[in-house]
Amino acid sequence: MTPPPAVPAGFAARLIDWQRRCGRHDLPWQGTRDPYRVWLSEIMLQQTQVGTVLDYYPRFLARFPDVHVLAAAPGDEVMALWSGLGYYSRARNLHRCAQVVVSEHGGRFPAQARLLQTLPGIGASTAAAIAAFCFGERISILDGNVRRVLARVLAFEEDLARAGPQQRLWALAQALLPEQPAAPDMVAYTQGLMDLGATVCTRSRPRCPQCPLHGLCQARERGAVGDFPVRSRTLKRQSLSWWLLLWRRPAMTGWQLALQRRPATGIWAGLYCPPVFASEDELRAAVAASRRDTLQALPAMSHSLTHREMRLHPLLLDADGEAPDHALPQGLRWVAAQELGSVGLPAPVRQLLQRL
Repeated sequence: MTPPPAVPAGFAARLIDWQRRCGRHDLPWQGTRDPYRVWLSEIMLQQTQVGTVLDYYPRFLARFPDVHVLAAAPGDEVMALWSGLGYYSRARNLHRCAQVVVSEHGGRFPAQARLLQTLPGIGASTAAAIAAFCFGERISILDGNVRRVLARVLAFEEDLARAGPQQRLWALAQALLPEQPAAPDMVAYTQGLMDLGATVCTRSRPRCPQCPLHGLCQARERGAVGDFPVRSRTLKRQSLSWWLLLWRRPAMTGWQLALQRRPATGIWAGLYCPPVFASEDELRAAVAASRRDTLQALPAMSHSLTHREMRLHPLLLDADGEAPDHALPQGLRWVAAQELGSVGLPAPVRQLLQRL
C-alpha cells in the first residue's frame, strides 16, 4: 500500500484566511447557526448547482419556515415544491427527517455529527457540515468538492471509487483541521473547503494561480492536477424511451388529467406522472379500440438523469365529455389543471403539461 501523504503545515490557517477575504459570504443560508436552515441547504446542494438552489431555497422556506411546519405538511406538497430539483429521494428523506426530529427530538436537531447521522437522509458529510456550522464541532466534511481539493493537495493516489481509500482520506481530512478552533474558525474553515472546490479547484480548468493552497499542493508541484482525484470506476450512461399517455377530460373549470403515482423505488419514485408505457404499441393497446384514432402524438422530449438519457414520447387522448371515474385504470386519479402545482411532478412532465 502507498504510504499516506504528509499533512502540509499551515493548511487550515491559509484556508481560513482566504475564505474570510475571498470566499462566498452572500449565500442565503450563510450567517445563520439555525440547524434547520443549514440542513435544508445542505440537502438541496447535494448533486445540485448553487444557482439552481438559490431559486428553490427561499420558496421552500417561505412555505416551511421551520421543522415543525415541514413535519406536519402533506408529503405531496413537499414533493410539489421540490419538483425540478431532481434526486427526489432527498425530498422524501427530508420530510421523514423533519418528522423524526419533531417526534423523537422535540423539534431540536442533535448537536453532534454522530447523532445527526442517525436521522433519515443525513450522511456523514452532511452531518459534519451541520455540526461544524451550527455547533462548532471540530469535524471535517468530505463531499465531492472537498474530496477533489484534498486529493490534489495531498496527491492522494488511492482509488476513491473504493470505500477503504475514502475512509483513509477522511482520516487525513481530520488531521488537517485547525487545532482547538473557536466556532467561527470552524465555520470559515468548512465554508472555505466548499468555496475552494466550487470556485477555484474545479473539476476542469482549476485556477491554480488563485488558489491559497498553491504552494502546498503536491499535485500542482508534480504538474498533474488533472490526474486527481483517482477514480477507476466510471458510470455508463444508458438510453431509455418512455411513452406517456396524456389522458385529458373537460371539467367545470378547465380540464383534468389522469395521473398515477410512480412506484416507491426507481425513476421519479413517489411522484405523479401520466401512465408510462415501454412502447407506442403497448400504449395504443391499452387504449380502447374506438379511441385509438383520436390519439395525438406530441413532440418528443429529451431529459437527462445521472445515469440515463431519457426520451419521452407523449400521446394526447381527449376524453369525450365528462368521462366517468370508473373508466380510470386502477391507481389513476383525475387532477384538475389548476391543482397540478400542488402535486409532485417530475420537471419534464411539468414542462410538458405547461404546453397544454
